[in-house]
Amino acid sequence: MQELHDEKGYAIVALCTLAGVARSAYYTWLNWVPSASEREVRMLAKEVKRRYDKRDGILGYRQMRTQLNRKLSKTYNKKRYYRIMRALGLKAVIRKKRPHYVSATALHVAENKMNRDFDASAPNVKWSTDVTELKYGNGRKAYLSAVIDLYDNSIISWVLSHSNNNKLVMDTLKKAYAKNPGVSPMIQSDRGFQYTSHEYKGLQLKYGFTKSMSRVSRCLDNQPIERFWGTYKSESYYLKSYSTYEDVLKDVERYIRYYNHYRYTERLNGLSPCEYRKAV
Repeated sequence: MQELHDEKGYAIVALCTLAGVARSAYYTWLNWVPSASEREVRMLAKEVKRRYDKRDGILGYRQMRTQLNRKLSKTYNKKRYYRIMRALGLKAVIRKKRPHYVSATALHVAENKMNRDFDASAPNVKWSTDVTELKYGNGRKAYLSAVIDLYDNSIISWVLSHSNNNKLVMDTLKKAYAKNPGVSPMIQSDRGFQYTSHEYKGLQLKYGFTKSMSRVSRCLDNQPIERFWGTYKSESYYLKSYSTYEDVLKDVERYIRYYNHYRYTERLNGLSPCEYRKAV
């Protein structure tokens, strides 16, 4: 109305009547000055939108709170971020469920010794490992193998391959031991053919780790690495399309670097996995 009044010369009274607004209400709105609290909410809303866009919409209100409170040196609670994101229409991407695997015939099977006790008091006490499938191009497949440390949920080794074979899993484990020599963790896996193979048994004898295997069709027995697959795919993989194997490799490398160094969580006292690991 103010623009029409200034540019066209229309009377404010007439404009208010046309809009069905009381003239007193219009002048109250015109002279309104936001309070300090309202200015703070506006500032935070801009930061929320900026961070949401920067992270390609992967942040929910909990992650948003952890990251922005750290950046802004504030202690805003989760409810404030929830209200702001709801008002802005911002939602984290939805995680897709992973289908149940079908295990191969077992050669060297182990009991579920970890028994869903995923707490670890120090690094390299409990590891979790698995392989997941990533598609690219016209139905082609890549396979990602990784080892996660249950102490801080850091990815301590990973390998991407064109083939889902024993070499993929053995290379991943060898890489984990190259970075953490002399350790003897309990390693949780499923009963896939790689983990029940003679080669995996050989690495167990070489490194001295304890094998623990999920029960048949019980993916929650290996929850830490399963949760990481879901997090990676919902926050990165499902948001893009990949033409080549190299595209997938770059995305995995980029995300794991972000996850290990910059994805702060409340469980780790607002630190990233690598920060928490260094604080030991």
